[in-house]
Amino acid sequence: MGGRGPKRELAEKIAGEITLSDDPGATLRKWRTDFDISQTDLAAELDVSSSVISDYESGRRESPGIGVVSRLVEGLIGIDERRGGDRIRQYGRVLSAGFDSDVVYDLREYASSIPLSQLYAEIDATEIAPGSTDRISGHTVIDSIEAITRLSSEEFFRLYGRSTNRVLVFTGVTRGESPLVALRVVNPTPNAVILHGINEDELWDHAGDLARIDGYSLAVTDAPLEEMLDLLVSLE
Repeated sequence: MGGRGPKRELAEKIAGEITLSDDPGATLRKWRTDFDISQTDLAAELDVSSSVISDYESGRRESPGIGVVSRLVEGLIGIDERRGGDRIRQYGRVLSAGFDSDVVYDLREYASSIPLSQLYAEIDATEIAPGSTDRISGHTVIDSIEAITRLSSEEFFRLYGRSTNRVLVFTGVTRGESPLVALRVVNPTPNAVILHGINEDELWDHAGDLARIDGYSLAVTDAPLEEMLDLLVSLE
Protein backbone atom coordinates (compact mmCIF):
# COMPACT_ATOMS: atom_id res chain seq x y z
CA MET A 1 0.00 0.00 0.00
CA GLY A 2 2.61 2.55 -1.07
CA GLY A 3 2.21 6.30 -0.54
CA ARG A 4 0.69 8.17 2.35
CA GLY A 5 -2.70 8.82 0.88
CA PRO A 6 -6.03 8.23 2.67
CA LYS A 7 -5.70 4.47 2.17
CA ARG A 8 -2.32 4.32 3.92
CA GLU A 9 -3.41 6.65 6.74
CA LEU A 10 -6.59 4.65 7.30
CA ALA A 11 -4.66 1.36 7.33
CA GLU A 12 -2.27 2.73 9.94
CA LYS A 13 -5.14 4.04 12.05
CA ILE A 14 -6.99 0.70 12.05
CA ALA A 15 -3.82 -1.29 12.74
CA GLY A 16 -2.86 1.06 15.58
CA GLU A 17 -6.31 0.86 17.19
CA ILE A 18 -6.38 -2.94 17.06
CA THR A 19 -2.81 -3.34 18.34
CA LEU A 20 -3.20 -0.88 21.23
CA SER A 21 -6.72 -1.92 22.23
CA ASP A 22 -7.46 -3.58 25.57
CA ASP A 23 -9.78 -5.86 23.56
CA PRO A 24 -8.20 -6.26 20.08
CA GLY A 25 -10.92 -8.70 18.99
CA ALA A 26 -13.72 -6.24 19.72
CA THR A 27 -11.82 -3.48 17.89
CA LEU A 28 -11.30 -5.73 14.87
CA ARG A 29 -15.02 -6.56 14.90
CA LYS A 30 -15.89 -2.83 15.08
CA TRP A 31 -13.83 -2.05 11.98
CA ARG A 32 -15.02 -5.12 10.07
CA THR A 33 -18.67 -4.26 10.67
CA ASP A 34 -17.99 -0.59 9.89
CA PHE A 35 -16.66 -1.72 6.50
CA ASP A 36 -19.80 -3.90 6.16
CA ILE A 37 -17.67 -6.99 5.57
CA SER A 38 -18.73 -10.42 6.86
CA GLN A 39 -16.41 -12.78 8.73
CA THR A 40 -16.77 -15.17 5.78
CA ASP A 41 -15.71 -12.57 3.21
CA LEU A 42 -12.72 -11.44 5.27
CA ALA A 43 -11.68 -15.07 5.83
CA ALA A 44 -11.91 -15.79 2.08
CA GLU A 45 -9.79 -12.70 1.32
CA LEU A 46 -7.07 -13.97 3.69
CA ASP A 47 -7.47 -17.62 2.63
CA VAL A 48 -8.27 -18.82 6.15
CA SER A 49 -11.40 -20.40 7.64
CA SER A 50 -14.07 -18.08 9.01
CA SER A 51 -13.57 -19.70 12.43
CA VAL A 52 -10.10 -18.06 12.55
CA ILE A 53 -11.66 -14.58 12.24
CA SER A 54 -14.36 -15.53 14.75
CA ASP A 55 -11.74 -16.78 17.21
CA TYR A 56 -9.75 -13.53 16.99
CA GLU A 57 -12.86 -11.40 17.49
CA SER A 58 -14.15 -13.41 20.43
CA GLY A 59 -10.76 -13.59 22.15
CA ARG A 60 -10.63 -17.40 21.92
CA ARG A 61 -7.41 -17.01 19.93
CA GLU A 62 -4.40 -15.19 21.37
CA SER A 63 -4.29 -11.47 20.51
CA PRO A 64 -3.00 -11.11 16.95
CA GLY A 65 0.58 -9.89 16.47
CA ILE A 66 1.64 -7.07 14.16
CA GLY A 67 1.97 -9.37 11.15
CA VAL A 68 -1.54 -10.80 11.55
CA VAL A 69 -3.05 -7.36 12.19
CA SER A 70 -1.38 -6.07 9.04
CA ARG A 71 -2.91 -8.90 6.98
CA LEU A 72 -6.36 -8.35 8.52
CA VAL A 73 -6.24 -4.63 7.74
CA GLU A 74 -5.01 -5.20 4.18
CA GLY A 75 -7.88 -7.66 3.77
CA LEU A 76 -10.48 -5.10 4.86
CA ILE A 77 -9.07 -2.41 2.62
CA GLY A 78 -8.62 -4.76 -0.33
CA ILE A 79 -12.28 -5.79 -0.20
CA ASP A 80 -13.40 -2.17 0.10
CA GLU A 81 -11.28 -1.19 -2.93
CA ARG A 82 -12.88 -3.88 -5.08
CA ARG A 83 -16.32 -2.67 -3.97
CA GLY A 84 -15.53 0.85 -5.16
CA GLY A 85 -13.62 2.23 -2.16
CA ASP A 86 -16.57 3.92 -0.38
CA ARG A 87 -15.16 3.51 3.13
CA ILE A 88 -11.66 4.60 2.07
CA ARG A 89 -13.10 7.76 0.49
CA GLN A 90 -15.29 8.44 3.53
CA TYR A 91 -12.36 8.32 5.95
CA GLY A 92 -10.19 10.16 3.45
CA ARG A 93 -12.59 13.10 3.51
CA VAL A 94 -12.56 13.20 7.30
CA LEU A 95 -8.76 12.92 7.45
CA SER A 96 -8.20 15.51 4.72
CA ALA A 97 -10.39 17.96 6.62
CA GLY A 98 -7.93 17.55 9.49
CA PHE A 99 -10.17 15.68 11.94
CA ASP A 100 -9.92 12.43 13.85
CA SER A 101 -12.65 9.94 13.01
CA ASP A 102 -13.67 9.81 16.68
CA VAL A 103 -14.68 13.49 16.37
CA VAL A 104 -16.09 13.46 12.84
CA TYR A 105 -17.95 10.34 11.73
CA ASP A 106 -18.63 11.50 8.19
CA LEU A 107 -18.12 14.59 6.03
CA ARG A 108 -19.62 14.58 2.54
CA GLU A 109 -20.45 16.88 -0.34
CA TYR A 110 -23.32 15.78 -2.60
CA ALA A 111 -23.05 15.75 -6.40
CA SER A 112 -26.07 18.10 -6.45
CA SER A 113 -28.24 19.72 -3.79
CA ILE A 114 -31.17 17.72 -2.42
CA PRO A 115 -34.37 18.77 -0.62
CA LEU A 116 -33.82 19.00 3.13
CA SER A 117 -37.21 17.33 3.59
CA GLN A 118 -35.89 14.28 1.72
CA LEU A 119 -32.97 13.93 4.13
CA TYR A 120 -35.27 14.33 7.15
CA ALA A 121 -37.65 11.69 5.80
CA GLU A 122 -34.81 9.28 5.06
CA ILE A 123 -33.46 9.27 8.64
CA ASP A 124 -36.86 9.72 10.31
CA ALA A 125 -36.03 13.18 11.69
CA THR A 126 -38.66 15.53 13.13
CA GLU A 127 -38.27 19.21 12.23
CA ILE A 128 -38.58 21.49 15.26
CA ALA A 129 -37.99 24.86 13.58
CA PRO A 130 -37.91 25.67 9.84
CA GLY A 131 -34.86 27.36 8.37
CA SER A 132 -34.34 29.90 5.61
CA THR A 133 -33.47 27.30 2.94
CA ASP A 134 -35.07 24.04 1.88
CA ARG A 135 -32.15 22.42 0.02
CA ILE A 136 -28.71 21.27 1.19
CA SER A 137 -25.49 20.21 -0.54
CA GLY A 138 -23.76 18.03 2.06
CA HIS A 139 -23.60 16.79 5.63
CA THR A 140 -21.16 16.48 8.52
CA VAL A 141 -21.79 14.05 11.38
CA ILE A 142 -19.88 14.76 14.60
CA ASP A 143 -19.65 13.47 18.16
CA SER A 144 -21.11 16.44 20.02
CA ILE A 145 -19.07 16.10 23.23
CA GLU A 146 -15.76 15.43 21.45
CA ALA A 147 -16.32 18.34 19.05
CA ILE A 148 -17.33 20.83 21.73
CA THR A 149 -14.50 19.92 24.10
CA ARG A 150 -11.71 19.50 21.52
CA LEU A 151 -12.33 21.89 18.61
CA SER A 152 -11.51 25.59 18.44
CA SER A 153 -14.03 27.91 16.77
CA GLU A 154 -11.82 27.91 13.65
CA GLU A 155 -11.76 24.11 13.58
CA PHE A 156 -15.50 24.05 14.20
CA PHE A 157 -16.01 26.14 11.08
CA ARG A 158 -14.01 23.60 9.05
CA LEU A 159 -16.74 21.07 9.83
CA TYR A 160 -18.71 22.80 7.06
CA GLY A 161 -16.44 21.35 4.38
CA ARG A 162 -16.89 23.35 1.17
CA SER A 163 -20.11 25.07 2.16
CA THR A 164 -22.42 26.03 5.03
CA ASN A 165 -25.27 24.79 2.80
CA ARG A 166 -25.28 21.52 4.69
CA VAL A 167 -26.70 19.58 7.62
CA LEU A 168 -24.54 19.46 10.74
CA VAL A 169 -25.51 16.36 12.74
CA PHE A 170 -24.58 16.30 16.44
CA THR A 171 -24.57 12.76 17.90
CA GLY A 172 -24.64 11.72 21.55
CA VAL A 173 -27.03 14.52 22.48
CA THR A 174 -28.95 14.44 25.79
CA ARG A 175 -30.88 17.74 25.62
CA GLY A 176 -29.29 19.78 22.86
CA GLU A 177 -28.32 22.80 24.94
CA SER A 178 -24.53 22.49 24.62
CA PRO A 179 -24.23 22.11 20.82
CA LEU A 180 -26.76 24.86 20.10
CA VAL A 181 -25.06 27.29 22.49
CA ALA A 182 -21.70 26.36 20.92
CA LEU A 183 -23.09 27.19 17.48
CA ARG A 184 -23.86 30.74 18.63
CA VAL A 185 -20.14 31.58 18.65
CA VAL A 186 -19.57 30.22 15.14
CA ASN A 187 -20.31 32.51 12.22
CA PRO A 188 -21.95 31.75 9.86
CA THR A 189 -24.16 28.88 11.01
CA PRO A 190 -25.02 25.85 8.83
CA ASN A 191 -28.34 25.76 7.00
CA ALA A 192 -29.61 22.85 9.09
CA VAL A 193 -28.81 21.12 12.39
CA ILE A 194 -29.91 17.66 13.50
CA LEU A 195 -29.62 16.63 17.15
CA HIS A 196 -29.21 12.86 17.18
CA GLY A 197 -30.11 10.60 20.09
CA ILE A 198 -33.20 12.40 21.42
CA ASN A 199 -36.84 12.89 20.53
CA GLU A 200 -38.91 16.05 20.59
CA ASP A 201 -40.04 15.56 24.20
CA GLU A 202 -36.45 15.36 25.48
CA LEU A 203 -35.29 18.49 23.67
CA TRP A 204 -34.13 21.59 25.57
CA ASP A 205 -37.01 24.09 25.85
CA HIS A 206 -35.17 26.95 24.15
CA ALA A 207 -33.68 24.94 21.28
CA GLY A 208 -36.27 26.02 18.73
CA ASP A 209 -35.92 29.68 19.74
CA LEU A 210 -32.14 29.65 19.13
CA ALA A 211 -32.60 28.00 15.74
CA ARG A 212 -35.18 30.61 14.70
CA ILE A 213 -32.94 33.50 15.84
CA ASP A 214 -30.01 32.20 13.77
CA GLY A 215 -32.17 31.11 10.82
CA TYR A 216 -31.29 27.43 10.51
CA SER A 217 -33.60 24.44 10.35
CA LEU A 218 -33.52 22.31 13.51
CA ALA A 219 -34.55 18.66 13.70
CA VAL A 220 -34.18 15.68 16.04
CA THR A 221 -33.86 11.96 15.41
CA ASP A 222 -33.26 8.94 17.63
CA ALA A 223 -32.48 6.49 14.82
CA PRO A 224 -29.58 4.13 15.65
CA LEU A 225 -26.24 5.80 14.79
CA GLU A 226 -24.90 3.19 12.34
CA GLU A 227 -28.27 2.98 10.62
CA MET A 228 -28.40 6.77 10.26
CA LEU A 229 -24.85 6.89 8.83
CA ASP A 230 -25.73 4.21 6.27
CA LEU A 231 -28.88 6.10 5.25
CA LEU A 232 -26.96 9.37 4.87
CA VAL A 233 -24.39 7.64 2.65
CA SER A 234 -27.19 6.41 0.37
CA LEU A 235 -28.28 10.01 -0.28
CA GLU A 236 -25.22 10.73 -2.43
